[in-house]
Amino acid sequence: MEKAYANKEELADSVKEYVNTRIESTKLTVAEKSSAIIANLAAGMVVAIVFLFFIIFAGIALALVLGEWIGENWAGFLIVAGIYLLIAIIVWFARGRLIRLPVMNAMIKQLFGNDDEED
Repeated sequence: MEKAYANKEELADSVKEYVNTRIESTKLTVAEKSSAIIANLAAGMVVAIVFLFFIIFAGIALALVLGEWIGENWAGFLIVAGIYLLIAIIVWFARGRLIRLPVMNAMIKQLFGNDDEED
């Protein structure tokens, strides 16, 4: 009887140890994936800010060139503003395909992607 009781205790200890190990493993996996997502978001934000500066300065340069070519600086800036408005309208109507789906796919790939893959 004592042997059966000892086996039950040993089994219970093994189960507790297994459960604790699985919990720790899950915590580490969540921490790894969330830190990777945050790092990707931070890198994406930095790239977006640099790209935004590029777009701003390229737009100013284009407006000045168009203004000089047309003869009026305000006309060059108005044309560039119209181009920006047209791009914004196109992006707005295609936002699901251009923004939402790629972001969702990237997040899903990051969360549920193959753990053996290394970027």
